[in-house]
Formats: sequence, structure tokens, C-alpha cells
Amino acid sequence: MVDAWAVVGLGNPGPRYEATRHNVGQMVVDELAARRGETLRAHRSNARVAETWLRPGGAKLVIAKPNSFMNVSGGPVSALAAFYGIPPERVVIVHDELDIPFDSVKLKIGGGHGGHNGVRDVVKALGTAEFPRVRVGVGRPPGRADPADWVLSPFSPAQRDTLAHLVGDAADAIEDLVADGLLAAQQRHHAPRD
Repeated sequence: MVDAWAVVGLGNPGPRYEATRHNVGQMVVDELAARRGETLRAHRSNARVAETWLRPGGAKLVIAKPNSFMNVSGGPVSALAAFYGIPPERVVIVHDELDIPFDSVKLKIGGGHGGHNGVRDVVKALGTAEFPRVRVGVGRPPGRADPADWVLSPFSPAQRDTLAHLVGDAADAIEDLVADGLLAAQQRHHAPRD
């Protein structure tokens, strides 16, 4: 069996949402594809997909962005995993996370969905919560602002200045996870910054 991983960036389709906090997972997938000179194309799993490699001679990467809205991400994710024969423990879900400060990336396997409806739907569709997650911090909204409105709004001008670094860090974390395993990736990316 080929050493294959699926990396799926959650988000909402269409230009209205592409620059919002909720779509940061898809921004990370775009970065992974760009690093490899790949373009995501329509796929029968109801996602846009690129097949590539971690590095020459390394693991196969199936990079994907569902065409569905965030809250119904599970169908495309499970269809993709079934099509490529990739087990849940090798389906990396990349998503925004309110409970992590902006400009931070955290990795984990399993656990709850933390109120994230996209992750909730993936858990339901895969029949397990035991899949790797790359959680990209978008922080909590200020004051009493509605979290649902917050994630569907664009990054602030100050955040946009460092967004490319955050997306790059998350892409690095995925590459480290696939190459070296969860613990090594956590030790590298959970350490405080200088």
C-alpha cells in the first residue's frame, strides 16, 4: 500500500468567504499546493483536489478543499478518504480555532469538536474522532461580538500583515506531521516563540 495522506482544508465555497477567518484551513491547503506547483481540480468526491508528494520519494499527499459549506464538510471528506483508501488516522483536517490565539497553530488527534460544526460533521461522516487536526488560531471576538459573525468576517488589517506567516506555519506543521509524526510536530510547533 502506498504511504498516502489526505490533507483537507475546511471552509466555505465562493469569493464571499475566501478571505474570512473560517476559511483559513483552505488558505493553508492552497499554500501546500502552491509549494508543489499544483492546482486543485474538480474531483468526484465533491472537492477540489491535487495529488502530489510530501517530497520526492516521500509520502503521497491528496490535498483537498470541499466544495460544500463548512457545516456539511463530512460528506466530501469521507468520499475522498474512501476513493483513495485512506484511513481516518491519515486524514488531516485543517480548520480555524476560536480557542487558540491568532497566529498560533496547534496539532492533535481525536478529542471533541469544540463547537466547530465542520469538525463535528467530519466526525459524524468518518464515524470516528480519531483523525489528526491542524488547528489554526483565529482567536475569540472582542467584547460580546458573536463568534459566528467573527469567523465569517475577514481578518483585520493588522492580522492580514502576519496572515501569510500563520498560513506558512500551519503548512510547515502539516509537513512535519506527515514526515515525523504527531509528537515531533507538536514539539516543534507548540513551543513558545522567541
